Amino acid sequence: MPLRIINLGISSEQDVVLIRQRARQISASLGFGSQDQVRIATAVSELSRTAFAYASGGNVEFAVDGLHRAQVLLIKIKSTGGEFRDMGSAPGVEPMPDAGLNAALISAHRLMDRCTVDDEAGRATVITLCKSLPTGISINTDTLAESVRRISVSPISNTFSEVALQNKELLDTLAELRTKQDDLLALTKELEDTNRGVVALYAEIEEKAERLRQADEMKSRFLSNTSHELRTPLSSIRALSGLLLDRVDGELTDEQEKQIRFIEQAATDLSELVNDLLDLAKIESGKVYIEPAIFAVSDLFSALRGMLRPIAAMPGVELIFDDPIDELFIHTDEGKVAQILRNFVSNALKFTETGIVKVSTTRDEASGDIRFIVKDTGIGIAPEDQQFVFEEFSQIEHPLQRRSKGTGLGLPLCRKLAHLLGGEVTLSSTPGIGSEFSLVLPAQRPPA
Repeated sequence: MPLRIINLGISSEQDVVLIRQRARQISASLGFGSQDQVRIATAVSELSRTAFAYASGGNVEFAVDGLHRAQVLLIKIKSTGGEFRDMGSAPGVEPMPDAGLNAALISAHRLMDRCTVDDEAGRATVITLCKSLPTGISINTDTLAESVRRISVSPISNTFSEVALQNKELLDTLAELRTKQDDLLALTKELEDTNRGVVALYAEIEEKAERLRQADEMKSRFLSNTSHELRTPLSSIRALSGLLLDRVDGELTDEQEKQIRFIEQAATDLSELVNDLLDLAKIESGKVYIEPAIFAVSDLFSALRGMLRPIAAMPGVELIFDDPIDELFIHTDEGKVAQILRNFVSNALKFTETGIVKVSTTRDEASGDIRFIVKDTGIGIAPEDQQFVFEEFSQIEHPLQRRSKGTGLGLPLCRKLAHLLGGEVTLSSTPGIGSEFSLVLPAQRPPA
């Protein structure tokens, strides 16, 4: 049940002045701030003035309603001379022709938390205003009685005093608005400056990005052109070395044969580097084309055995191809898969002094993906270096690394080729135990 504070009649203009004064005093005693006090007093006085002008008077009742944690100031303005003539409009209320009533109700909606209009069967109109009490304020009968006592003994202002106070409130509000306007203008200027800085920075980033794109394009073009230019002389060097080693021009001394084999090996290593550079340049320029076809994994393993036989003839290391028990078929580019697996096996053989290098495959029953696995018992890779090995021209320092020089391009190329095939490359390794490189591909290559 609402806790009643005070009931005031509306029968003259002086009553409207008194109601505004009491509304401000009551809201102050309930803990409302100065701005809310002005809002409440303005809403109540405007509706009281409307009741006096349009309904020949009425009364205003102030009360506190609700539980302790959700209490509201409840204000009811009731006409005593029948309905408001040409009753005004507000959200949820039918439009009315009178601008004064309309403005009073709309203002009340804006200033208070809630404003409702009820018609008592043509006898009277009741306007109810609600404003939630500030957080932490709780009103009971004792505190309310003390507030009523203080309000009742306070002097009643005359019209002149109330107008002067109202002017002061207006000036304070205008000063506060001016301060907020100045703050807003300063913030707007700051935002404009920041925006100009962002635009300039964005333009600079775009310019640098364009330079990077041009540099990357030039790099790819340079690598492609250089690789093509180097291929022909390297092929000639390898062919001539082969002819000399075949004794086409006569017998060789042991020292001559040794030096020619050095030349042939250097040309072979350089050819591998050139081929890797050319492949990377093609991928980066988007000129690598995928030619998918259905093939059996066992046929791929058979071809790899033949290709890798020359480099697999190492003492103490055995290369094993574990053919799948059930034949597996995959739809992808067989040449690209073979290139990736050759890189994996070549690296495994380089960094395995004794033990095995095993090539196998499995199928994930849930996703249908096929995983090609190359597992070795070599030196292994430390966890902090495992992502490092997939960066271009990156190599891990190790005695075997110095003995088996590489280009640092094989694994980055494998990862890029795997992405082109719609798959991924994974690595699991333990130093001193070995490494496991995997190529995971969908059984059916997704469309480009």
